[in-house]
Amino acid sequence: MSYEILSTIESPADLKALDQAQLEQLCAEIREKLIDVISVNGGHLSSNLGVVELTVALHRVFDCPADSVVFDVGHQSYTHKMLTGRYRTIDTIRREGGLSGFPKRSESEYDAFNAGHASTSISAALGIAKAKQLAGDDSHTIAIIGDGSLTGGMAYEGLNNAGRHKKNFIVILNDNRMSISRNVGAMARYLSSIRMQPWYRRLKSHTEDVLTRIPLLGRPITDILKSSKSRVKHVMYRHTIFDKLGLSYYGPVDGHNMEDLINALNTMKQSKDPALLHVVTKKGKGYKYAEDDSASYHGIGSFNVDTGEPISSSENFSAVFGRKLCELAEKDRRVCAVTAAMRTGTGLQEFVKLYKDRFFDVGIAEEHAVTFAAGLAVSGMLPVFAVYSTFLQRGYDQLIHDASMQNAHLVLAIDRAGVVGEDGETHQGLFDVSMLNAIPGTTVYSPCFFDGLENALKEALFDCDGLVAVRYPRGSEGKKPPGYQRENLNYEFYGDRDAETLLVTYGRLFNEAVEARDLMHKRGGKLGILKLCRIKPIDRRAALFASGFSRIAFFEEGMRSGSVADAFRTMMDEEGYRGSYRAYAVENVYVQHAAVKSTLKTLGLDARSMAERLGEV
Repeated sequence: MSYEILSTIESPADLKALDQAQLEQLCAEIREKLIDVISVNGGHLSSNLGVVELTVALHRVFDCPADSVVFDVGHQSYTHKMLTGRYRTIDTIRREGGLSGFPKRSESEYDAFNAGHASTSISAALGIAKAKQLAGDDSHTIAIIGDGSLTGGMAYEGLNNAGRHKKNFIVILNDNRMSISRNVGAMARYLSSIRMQPWYRRLKSHTEDVLTRIPLLGRPITDILKSSKSRVKHVMYRHTIFDKLGLSYYGPVDGHNMEDLINALNTMKQSKDPALLHVVTKKGKGYKYAEDDSASYHGIGSFNVDTGEPISSSENFSAVFGRKLCELAEKDRRVCAVTAAMRTGTGLQEFVKLYKDRFFDVGIAEEHAVTFAAGLAVSGMLPVFAVYSTFLQRGYDQLIHDASMQNAHLVLAIDRAGVVGEDGETHQGLFDVSMLNAIPGTTVYSPCFFDGLENALKEALFDCDGLVAVRYPRGSEGKKPPGYQRENLNYEFYGDRDAETLLVTYGRLFNEAVEARDLMHKRGGKLGILKLCRIKPIDRRAALFASGFSRIAFFEEGMRSGSVADAFRTMMDEEGYRGSYRAYAVENVYVQHAAVKSTLKTLGLDARSMAERLGEV
């Protein structure tokens, strides 16, 4: 496709000269470009296809960057990037050194606030709006939030305060009836009921228009209706929860009708009160495969545009976890699954089909999920909360206060642990180990292989007490080395017993360690490898075994502060170890987006870096 109009857009100001037909053509070109780029780079397809018209209309009506646009999650910002001077580099999105898949203030002045997690936009935008007000700046601030993010409690904390802001503050509710999995709960039903009553705002507007045309009496009657406590006012002016929170509600508006969107946004621009515009969109709009299965195309790797088929579809840890949990749930009716709007991402599709009464999707509400699961646990159930490592961060207080302190037997299935790759700094799973290491009485497993995951999950459910975590990386397992059999759930040795140097590690890095040993063998060197699986508490016998080596190097795919390496060193000191001990982990940085293999190399955690650090290559 030639991208005749899109290629001419250097900034949002260029949109203001386009007529209606050109705007429609621009939207078509943007969709073609989105599909083309994401099919190669992977990324968030469905969400971006759904907001093309909304983003174009937004930049047509408002004047960014003076007017600030804050995206919730930010995974739907690709069109925004193309319209704000980044079209010529959009092919680099999610690639090392290229554009981020999320808004980043360091990347562009048009990105008002960094994003990556849900339900933050209203709070952030309100803070920006208040700062503008204090500075005498009367520009607009717009928060764009999806209906899925409205299942998160932080959104309501923001709304609770937003209604008190005087003017130039707008919330756009992008209602596509989805987050990643289909939305659940009372808010989803409430928004559905609003969508079924589009006459409401038209009736209110028409009635005001008729009344104000009555000579002398029209305006006073309108003012009385607005200020009265009558049932008429309740019907006409306090119809929605948003009105009651102090935001004037407008909508629903067809999110794919450019003319309606522009008219609505122009109306919002003139509003003297904080306002909320309800826009109804279709996730995956314009690409049949994404429209039919928006969940699968929410976040996808590279795929064939013509068939919609993923380029790679190998077995992965998420699928193995889901299958094993179904097996365990069949044998014990106490086993249940909890997820925070991530049934597909965490591999629970079959569980919900087979054990619907024991499956609980609580929406994007990780704090609630942890405490809800703890409630299940203290009442005799065996809950497993399946969650990405990056999102578990949001429930840290609940892990301590509601689960661990009362010794509730809750199992965390921590997906996407460690480096995640192209999603970048907001999604790296590098903090869960440090978080959990600080919580007393917690047990943590970090298997490297599928069989280790299956056995660790079974042991976590039936042989452990209190808070237990089983963490595993994104993607498939590595190749088992020669002579390696079943993964031990405690610790095990692999390699050269007569080596002076012992490399200690856990999880996915075991595969890198084995490759490092092979590299050292080529130079005549030797290496022993101590592989941990249960990383909290560490078996003291592992430290005793390690004390027989004169040099120890601990490699860890996580933050150095609060690391397993530090805990292991403390244990070695207690055993009187006097040899050389070095620890290599992520040192006080946020890790940027790049392929996993490249990121491990940058961090010095790949096989060659291990061998080089050990002085043998």
